Amino acid sequence: MDKKLKQFLVKSIVVLLLIHLAYFIYGYFKFAGLKDINIYTEFYRFKFYDDVSISHFFVSGLFLFFFLIFLLRNHTRQGYSFLNLLKIGGLILLISFLSFSFFISYSFGLNAKLKSELPEADFNADKTLLNVLNSFLYNYTSYSSEKLFNPENILYPKPYPVIKATESIDYGSDGNEYSVNEYTYFSIDTLKVLTSTYEKVNNKADSIFDILGFDKEQLKKRIISKKAIKDSTEIIFKGREINPDYDEDICIFLQNKKLYAPIQDLPVEKQQYDNAVKRYKLLYKYKADSLLYTFQKLDTVLKKYNIETQINPKLLAKDAFYYRDHNREPLNGIRNTYDRAALKDKFNTLEKLFYKPNYLHPSIALIFFTVIVVVWLILFLLYVVWNPKKKNTSL
Repeated sequence: MDKKLKQFLVKSIVVLLLIHLAYFIYGYFKFAGLKDINIYTEFYRFKFYDDVSISHFFVSGLFLFFFLIFLLRNHTRQGYSFLNLLKIGGLILLISFLSFSFFISYSFGLNAKLKSELPEADFNADKTLLNVLNSFLYNYTSYSSEKLFNPENILYPKPYPVIKATESIDYGSDGNEYSVNEYTYFSIDTLKVLTSTYEKVNNKADSIFDILGFDKEQLKKRIISKKAIKDSTEIIFKGREINPDYDEDICIFLQNKKLYAPIQDLPVEKQQYDNAVKRYKLLYKYKADSLLYTFQKLDTVLKKYNIETQINPKLLAKDAFYYRDHNREPLNGIRNTYDRAALKDKFNTLEKLFYKPNYLHPSIALIFFTVIVVVWLILFLLYVVWNPKKKNTSL
C-alpha cells in the first residue's frame, strides 16, 4: 500500500476518533442526573430531530464528502494488487463505521456520567439498605400474603430456618367424617459422620442416636436429604419442634426473606441471610435509635432518587416497634407511604443501565448497519473505478 495513502487513512481515523471524543464529552455533560431517570430512559437512540441527531447527520456527511474528494483526487491510479485492495477496503469499512457511530460515543459519555454520580459501590449500598428494610416497605394489604410472610422464611436466629410438616388428622362421629390439616415446624439440623460409621448404625442401634434424642426409625422418618462428601455422609434432618407463632423474638417483619433488589455477583442466599441478621438486630438487639437512624437513611435514599415520599422516620420506627410487640394484631396502620411504583421502575432502569447497557438500540440496529454497508460499498467501488491500473505491485 502506498505510504501517502496509508498516512491519509490513518489521519482520517484519528480525526474520527477526536470527533468521537467530542461526542463522549458532550454526552458526559448532557446527562440530566439520577432524578430524571425513569422507565423511558435508555442510552441514546438516533431520533432524527434533536441536537445530537442533527449534528451527527451534518458532521458525518461533511467528513465523508471531504474524505471521498481527497481520496479520489490524491490517492488513486496506484495500481494496487487484489490483496492491497482488500486491506484498503477494510480500512474504508472501519472509517464508514466510525463516521456513523458518534451517537454510540455519546451514550458512553452518558454512562460514564451516570457511574460518576452513582458509583456501583453506592448503588449496592442503597440496594442493601432497601433489602434490609424491605419487610417494612410493603403496602399494608401485602402483610396478609402467606407467600411473603410465613415461618419458613425466617432465617435468623437459631433454631431458624424451619421446615413445615403437614399432617392430616381424621375426625368423625355418627358416620360424618372429615379431616383437618395440622402444621408443625421443625428446625433444619445437619449431622455429618464418617460413611463407615453411618453404615454401621444403619444396621443396628447406636449411641449416636441417643445423643440426638431419636431412635433409628424416628431419624429415618426425619431425614430431609443425604449426601456423600468424600469419606463422610452429610444428613440433613428435621430437628426439634419449633413454635414460631409463640416465639417472643419473632415478629412478622422477620417472616420475609424477599430481596428488593439483589446485588450482582453475590449469592442470593447469603444476601438473604445477612439481611435477616441485620433486620433482627435492628429490632431486638440494638437500641431503638439504630432503627430510627436506618429509616432516616431510607428517607434520604428516596429523596436522592426523586421518589415522592411521606415517610416520617420517627413515626415509622414507632410503628415498627409497636407491631414487633403486638405480633398477633393485624398490621394495617404502618406509616410507610411512598411512590412504590416509581422506586421499582427507577431501580429496574438502573439495573439495565448498569448491567445490560443498550448502546445500539434494536429498533435502529438494522438501519445502522445497512447504512454503513451501503456507504462503504459506494466509497470502495468509487475508489476501485478511479483506480484503472490493475498491475500487480509489491504487497
